[in-house]
Parts: sequence; C-alpha cells; structure tokens
Amino acid sequence: MRGFTFYERVSRAFNDYPSLSKFLVVFTVSGGGLVAYAEANSTNGAPAIASSESENVKKKVVVLGTGWAGTSFLKNLNNPTYDVQVISPRNYFAFTPLLPSVTCGTVEARSIVEPIRNIVRKKHSEVQYCEAECFKIDAENKKIYCRSTQNGKDEFVVDFDYLIISVGARVNTFNTPGVEEHCHFLKEVEDAQRIRRAVIDCFERASLPTVSDEERKRILHFAIVGGGPTGVEFAAELHDFVKEDLVTLYPRVKDQVKITLLEAGDHILNMFDKRITTFAEDKFGREGIDVKTGSMVVKVSEKEISTKEMKNGKISAMPYGMAVWSTGIGTRPIIVDFMKQIGQANRRVLATDEWLRVEGCDSIYALGDCATINQRKVMEDISAIFSKADADNSGTLTVKEFREVIDDICERYPQVELYLKKKQMSDIFDLLKESKGDDTKESIELNIEEFKSALSQVDSQMKNLPATAQVASQQGVYLANCFNRMEECEKYPEGPLRFRGTGRHRFRPFRYKHLGQFAPLGGEQTAAQLPGDWVSIGKSSQWLWYSVYTSKQVSWRNRVLVVTDWTRRFIFGRDSSRI
Repeated sequence: MRGFTFYERVSRAFNDYPSLSKFLVVFTVSGGGLVAYAEANSTNGAPAIASSESENVKKKVVVLGTGWAGTSFLKNLNNPTYDVQVISPRNYFAFTPLLPSVTCGTVEARSIVEPIRNIVRKKHSEVQYCEAECFKIDAENKKIYCRSTQNGKDEFVVDFDYLIISVGARVNTFNTPGVEEHCHFLKEVEDAQRIRRAVIDCFERASLPTVSDEERKRILHFAIVGGGPTGVEFAAELHDFVKEDLVTLYPRVKDQVKITLLEAGDHILNMFDKRITTFAEDKFGREGIDVKTGSMVVKVSEKEISTKEMKNGKISAMPYGMAVWSTGIGTRPIIVDFMKQIGQANRRVLATDEWLRVEGCDSIYALGDCATINQRKVMEDISAIFSKADADNSGTLTVKEFREVIDDICERYPQVELYLKKKQMSDIFDLLKESKGDDTKESIELNIEEFKSALSQVDSQMKNLPATAQVASQQGVYLANCFNRMEECEKYPEGPLRFRGTGRHRFRPFRYKHLGQFAPLGGEQTAAQLPGDWVSIGKSSQWLWYSVYTSKQVSWRNRVLVVTDWTRRFIFGRDSSRI
C-alpha cells in the first residue's frame, strides 16, 4: 500500500512537471547501482534535453513602474508564455486623480492605493515584483541595473527580452529658484499627506497667542502655482475644507484665510472648453479665491513668492504660509541618461513609434508620461504611398486604385481623418476633388504632384497626446493586447500596409480615444467636457464624477473604501487631526 502511494506521488510529480520525465536518475539501494531512464523516443539524451529547454524558455518581460501605464499593462496581460518581472520603488498603484481629495481629508490615502502584489497575484502566469529603483538601462545588452530602496546599497542586474518603461515623470520646476526647497508638490500619495499636515500646521501656528496679526495673515495665505486641473481642483478642495470644516474649529482665524491661484497663461483650465474656463474663473472670484492670470513665478523664498506680470514685466512679491507647485511634468534622470544612450538627447521625453516602441530599440517599449508618440508625417512618405497605390505603374492614381489603400492610409496616418473633420469633408475623395477641381469623383485622376498638393496640409493636424492618466491607461491596455497576440500576429499581421516595405505591420497602431475630462470646482459642482463637444457644469456633473471615479478604481476594495470616505465626509465632515 505504501509502495502504491509512493508510485502515485511520483506519477503526479511527473504529470505536474513534465520536464522531470526528460531525465530520471533512480538510486536502487538494494543493488547499490545507478540506473538512468530517458525518453523512449530519444536516441540521444543530451540533444533532447537541449531541445526541450529551448522550446520551454519563456520570454522575459520587465516592467518598470507601477503607475497607470504599467499597472494597466499588468492587469490586461493574459499570455502565460511570458516571465514577467516588475521593478518599482513603489509597491502599490495609486489612483492619482483623487490626490487633491487626499490633501484635505475628503478621501483617505489608503483608500486610493492598491498593493501591486494584490494585482499581480490574480494573474494566470507568475509575476514577480521587486521593490527597487532602476538607475541604468543597457539597451545593447538587454540589461537593467537596479538598486534596492530598502537600504539604497544593494544593487542587482536584471536581463530582459522585452522592456516596458512606464516610470512616469517628475515635477517640472523650470529651474525656478527656491521651488525645490520651499514648495510642496502634488505628484505622489506622500505629497498629498505632507500637504494635509502642512495645512493643519498653518492653522495651528496661526492660532498661537504669540503670533502677530501680520504674521497670522501670512501663515494663512495659501499659494497655488499652476492653473491646470490639479491646481484648480486642489484650490477648490482647500476652499471647501476651510469653509465647511476649519472655520468652525478655528473661529479666531477664519476671516484671515486667503487662497491665491497663480497662472502664467491668460486663463486657468486652458485645455478645457472656454465655457468651463469662464465658469471656473467666475466661481472662484465669487468665493474669494484670488485668481492671478498672466503671473509667472520667478523666485520662491521661505516666506515670499516673487512673480512677474507677463504683460508689463513688473516683478512683485507676496508673503505666503504654504505653497503648492503644480505646473507640468519633467523628465526623470534615468530617462535622460537613456535618451543620451540611444541618440535622443535633444528631446524632452522618449520618442516612440505608433506601436509604442522606443525609436531605435525594437525590444523596448515606453508609455505614459515618460514618452510621446513620434507620429510619421504623410509628406515624409508621400512618394511611397503614391507608388504603393499606383498598382499599374501608370504614373497616375485613379479613384479605384486609391480606394484599395484608403483605409490603410487613414489607419497609418490619423492626422488625415482629423484634417477631414476640420474641413468638414465626408471622405478623402472630397479632398482630392477639391485639389483637382473636378466635380465627378469617379473621374479623378492625379499625378504625383497633384497628389502631394492635395495632402500638403494634412500634417498640420498632428498633435502630441496629453500627459494624463487616461492616455497612459489606454496605452497599457493596448500594449498588453499586442503581447497577448504576439505569436498570432507574427503569422497573420493585422496592421496597415508597409508603404516603405512589403507586407503589413503586425499590429494596428495605437489610437487614443478621448473619453472626456472632469474639473471639480468645489461646492459639489464639477465641470465635465465629454466627447461630441458636450459640456455640463453643476451638481449633476458632480454625481457623474462620483460614479466614473468609483468605477475606475482598480479593485472592489478601493471602490468600497472611496465611497465610504465620501459618505463619511457627508455625515461627519473632514478630519482635521494632524497624523
């Protein structure tokens, strides 16, 4: 019976781990001999083992970063044939759009984070995570050099077959003196927690009996630099926190609180519809938030911010108690070093092709805030497009010939569709007809020069994608789908024609689909700009914001926690404890 049990265990082991059946060594204790068993269908043991190993070796995918792009990639990667390793100094994913809510206690920090190990343990394939920071990328030898964040000393090297760079970006200070030393940033969860403590500290210091009135006004002056979505939302959150909660707790200082929003441009929220911009500026004006547009910060000291008026160049200084800097993003040092290595030193961020591959590196991909797509221009390939479409090599392009490649042109060059939309044309044949001056579509026949003339203005519609969580998330999903179907698309390419080569591209290029954007303005009012030029402002948009941000959380745990925090705030208000 015991022997049968042992046999079952051995059989199960070989079923679970087929590689053990390639070579088995059994020690026969009774005879004192050594017996070797190999597969019956193999005439030579060594080649069979080598063949099996080469067939079962998994491609190693290394993911740098656990932000929106990296986490979206990991969540949607379902191909078990990859050996995935994640390297990041942050062992969690943070829902960054809610960081302004964390600064004032509307939402707790732990409600918007999810441990990355919780996310990857649900995958079918094994995914390893290392809490470390990559400080060097060796593209030629396919290695990355990492340093542990536990002690900052332990270093190790990781090999890769594919590298996914999704390290995000850092705050851009524009080399303004004093910003690093005296301003708070709002990029990470730790930043939001520091701001929350700083706000309470300002009110507690201002409440001390030894503080003069002038000093109290300075301490309670909150300056926010940057009129983008993050700066505007923080200003709105801070205003609500003060008016709804802190004024009842600090009645002596309630009339001395001041919030100033500094923006170098002509308007705040300049990436939104003008109706939203106007509403936001008017609302902030009514509520006492001082919006200073056309004011560029030139220096920050311990107690003063110096600004320059863009219209007349006048420089003035104003005292402040706490300053938050939210004026754009900069490139991380590791990306700067990598760009120098691959000949992109003059760029602001990594340049990739439309398939998110770093230019010049076939096995390295970059997505999110650390990269931008370098979309090819139609005029760069115009001769190749014409040659590919001119099937009979007649030197002229007929409508029939053009119809054969029109879909590939629009898919390969998205600026074509954008240009047609701007010109209010139904299809590209209207553009060709306008260039030719012929009223009959079917009779259009163009030579190369006429073809160039027709498409000469198309590239004017090329635009870089915004550095938002929405873009990074969609890029992560797209790249994961590409990796899921890598082998299938190698055999059966599904992308557009290669106008400068033969055959088709493996995959369709990445296309960003804008799903809309929100701008919470405080007082349970939110501005929403959705596809189709649809603008909504008010309390109904606030509830839409609640529902969308709840649904976008990465786990049900996060959804429950965030909704619970919102409910708690409605009932009990925000917590003002300094923890």
